[in-house]
Amino acid sequence: QVQLAESGGGSVQAGGSLRLSCAASGYQYSVYCRAWFRQAPGKEREAVATIDGDGTTNYADSVKGRFTISRDNTKNTLYLQMNSLTPEDTAMYYCATGAAYVCSLRATDMRYWGKGTLVTVSS
Repeated sequence: QVQLAESGGGSVQAGGSLRLSCAASGYQYSVYCRAWFRQAPGKEREAVATIDGDGTTNYADSVKGRFTISRDNTKNTLYLQMNSLTPEDTAMYYCATGAAYVCSLRATDMRYWGKGTLVTVSS
């Protein structure tokens, strides 16, 4: 069975950093789209960063220059390095995998989801 499990969330002060990880099992994920989404209370779920099967990355404007998405295909693990965090980054962060090689930015196009890891940034 396909499973995604996020880790690395927690509380951090503004300006700090966190590294999120997403371990995947039950499928070969190396050639498929993988992504990080986030959802804050009262907000819609939004794509933060995506990485295509060929390694091409894309970022939301709000996190460009601060976040870096990467993947270790051997370990089927997805990462999100988050630097210069602000209170606006506070949200539940979700790992997701699509069924295509190239990512879209649409949450509805994601096939599998993790349960989320909470990131709280204090001012």
